Amino acid sequence: MSTTPPPEPVEVLLVEDDAGDELMTREAFEDNKIGNTLHVVRDGLEALDFLYRRGEHTRAVRPDLILLDLNLPKYDGRQVLEKIKSDPELKHIPVVVLTTSAAEEDILRSYKLHANAYVTKPVDLEQFIRAIRQIDDFFVTVVKLPKA
Repeated sequence: MSTTPPPEPVEVLLVEDDAGDELMTREAFEDNKIGNTLHVVRDGLEALDFLYRRGEHTRAVRPDLILLDLNLPKYDGRQVLEKIKSDPELKHIPVVVLTTSAAEEDILRSYKLHANAYVTKPVDLEQFIRAIRQIDDFFVTVVKLPKA
């Protein structure tokens, strides 16, 4: 009888300016997969600094997965997504748009910019945590992520 080895820990970058959503995301990750590391940046500029290892993020790890809010200060999530997916060094990183917008134009534009998934944040706490866990389960357990 063979046993499946546990999935490798994943470095996740959460780009989120709402402290409440950050807290719920942390809670969902901590309850679900202890081995994963959640890094948090609070605006689009800081996200790019993290990804390009600039400023106070010179020692940042390359994330395996990015959870990206669309409505961010400085650079919005659409600009960050476009930058990530147009950069040969970053475009392989899966990006899940995690936002309050259910607008068809946001969904379509995100996929045109090569988002890997689009998830509308549930307003209910339990549903929000369940959605984060499902994203985590899918990208950590089901999908094989590239190691750069």
